[in-house]
Amino acid sequence: MHSALDGMPYAELAISDEVKEQVELMNAQLMRCKKRTDTQDMELSMDLMVILQNKEEEEQERNADRAILERLARKLELQTLAELRAETMAVKKLINERNESTTQMVGLLNRFKEIAGVDEKDVLGGDVSMPKSLDKCPSLMIPNDFLCPITLGIMTDPVIVASGQTYERRSIQKWLDGGERTCPKSRQPLAHLSLAPNYALKNLILQWCERNMVELQKREPAETESERKGEAADAADSIPSLVEGMSSIHPDVQRKAVKKIRRLSKECPENRALIVDSGGIPALIGLLACPDKKAQENTVTSLLNLSIDDKNKALIARGGAIPLVIEILRNGSPEAQENSAATLFSLSMLDENKAAIGSLGGLAPLVELLRSSGTARGKKDAATAIFNLVLSPQNKVRATQAGVVAALIGVMDDSALGMVDEALSIFLVLSSHAACRAEIGTTAFVERLVRLIKDGTPKNKECALSVLLELGSNNSRAQRKANLLIQLARKL
Repeated sequence: MHSALDGMPYAELAISDEVKEQVELMNAQLMRCKKRTDTQDMELSMDLMVILQNKEEEEQERNADRAILERLARKLELQTLAELRAETMAVKKLINERNESTTQMVGLLNRFKEIAGVDEKDVLGGDVSMPKSLDKCPSLMIPNDFLCPITLGIMTDPVIVASGQTYERRSIQKWLDGGERTCPKSRQPLAHLSLAPNYALKNLILQWCERNMVELQKREPAETESERKGEAADAADSIPSLVEGMSSIHPDVQRKAVKKIRRLSKECPENRALIVDSGGIPALIGLLACPDKKAQENTVTSLLNLSIDDKNKALIARGGAIPLVIEILRNGSPEAQENSAATLFSLSMLDENKAAIGSLGGLAPLVELLRSSGTARGKKDAATAIFNLVLSPQNKVRATQAGVVAALIGVMDDSALGMVDEALSIFLVLSSHAACRAEIGTTAFVERLVRLIKDGTPKNKECALSVLLELGSNNSRAQRKANLLIQLARKL
């Protein structure tokens, strides 16, 4: 509707000034609405590009990546068991009907299931509700009450949680061990975490399996509650002393303590909560200025791990960590620089931190990391942080003054990085600001966009077209040319 109203020939239609004023007012409202929607779409697109990149080995995945996954799951409404189950069926239907390559889609869906505590990941296999033990009798109808809502398999050890819902013991215990305190199916808060055996249902399942000659799958014995409590007690005992060790006057004690805190802070939410409750954030912030490069690296990575929790983002920023993290980004070891960029990205998910990072000079070293000869992972961390920061209007000019335009063009020219789409996404955000638009909209850059529209990947073309249209959005003549180029590109 905004496109239809924009440039309306009022004089030719003999429209009165009063009506013209009302139409222009409505068009301005539509434009503001479009900007808000575009910003949300750009955030979603950038998050998807980061997650769908060829990531490193699973054990090297950091909590910053999990934070992006959680934000994506929330935006795509793929958080509950019902939503994930419906999406699984839709993906299976797509595979069966179109016979298309869906490796990335399946991988992303599996990662959403992982953060939701769902074990079942066999998207490409048979029906999601068909356990392996029933492969020989696929026509057998299994009562829904016999299936665990998490694994979708027949339960062998059903237990009841505080909400009254029944789950397979191993599956719900994994859910709870991950720090969740809600019922996976109903999302109701759990009044307590006790698991009561559902003997009546277990007997019904055994009778049904015997009657229908179904052999239940044998499962490895689950970790006992005493073992779990023992591990938790060990962490509870060690974390306070480790936090104290980080404030020791002996450098060796500090180094050993922060190394262990880095590992513990990555493992589970309970550990992160214990570290924070024990005063770990101030202790870590105090170590950021440590001259030992390895200790700096472990410290900033520990803060990155803690920052996955939103309340910790605010605590870390209020504790004065941002300027110290920026200093490590400038002068730390290569891995410490990369993790500093990831930490700034994680902290910048709070709007007040975006402004703080920008005002404290965080954009210049991020741009420098883009220009450096460092790893592809480091450049992607920097690009992701820059994208998040320039969503704040005052940071657009700061990024441009820091030389982000030339740095992004260098990234686009390096085919080995595969970061054209990320660079264009940042250009799209910058193009909404007049001062930035003047520097970006050169003839050479427009020609570069046209080449991408002609020869790039489908995603390259989409991003380049969006930037081109944004560059001409505040100039009617340029906009007409941009629209004409878009029409021609669609015919290519």
